Amino acid sequence: MLPLSPSLLPNLIAACLYAAATLYHGTRLAQGTRANKRLLSLLGSFAVAAQGTALYCQLLTPLGLSLDFFSAASLIATAVITLTLVACLRIPVENLLVLLFPLGLITALSAQFAPAGTPPLINEEPGILAHILLSILAYGMFTIAVFQALLLLLQDHQLKHKHPSGLIKNFPPLQTMESLLFGFLWAGWGLLSLSLISGWLFVENLFAQHLVHKTLLACLAWIVFSVLLWGRNRLGWRGHKAIRWTLAGFCLLMLAYFGSKLVREFILHI
Repeated sequence: MLPLSPSLLPNLIAACLYAAATLYHGTRLAQGTRANKRLLSLLGSFAVAAQGTALYCQLLTPLGLSLDFFSAASLIATAVITLTLVACLRIPVENLLVLLFPLGLITALSAQFAPAGTPPLINEEPGILAHILLSILAYGMFTIAVFQALLLLLQDHQLKHKHPSGLIKNFPPLQTMESLLFGFLWAGWGLLSLSLISGWLFVENLFAQHLVHKTLLACLAWIVFSVLLWGRNRLGWRGHKAIRWTLAGFCLLMLAYFGSKLVREFILHI
């Protein structure tokens, strides 16, 4: 009989907590009532702690740091939910959790049960680790921005058609939602800038064959977000135009990391 993976129990605990939090939050929003913010934060914090424990077991190997496709997704989801829980202490973004908790559930189960590819072991030098951390935080912040953009799109659509659902009735005003979106975009853009700079400084050859697509797509995403933030500041871009640019930049960023990682680990096996 094969020994159980040390990450199995914490991943299952995380999945159960995410499921319970999603059910509770979704039910309250459907009823048009506010969820207990303290209870949501408590469930989310325990779920993140359990998922983080599982990741510790999965990522650290005797040969080095192993960051495969599904573990990377789980790690980014953990960062996203953690950032959102911290943000909830100061700003009204708890409605994002109704979308983020299912993301945590799916990634925790995928990291545990999905077949692993052939991830390369990562050099654990401080510069490389700083680059990875900045990249994960940037992806996390832009993921929050995208979910915020989707909720903003839903809110705008329902208000225009004068059919606000229970979910929308608990949202902050449209202007506040939009301000939060651009706050997340500015934070993500700053972290992505630092990630690209650290990659330039610490990665031996950013344009090596196995990195060139990732580097070019990440740079294109940086340009898209830069144009969006310039358009907001100079031309007052907002609404659907801002949402379209946000989604375009996010797609480029996800292709840069997950697209190249998927091809390398599951198709090319390098």
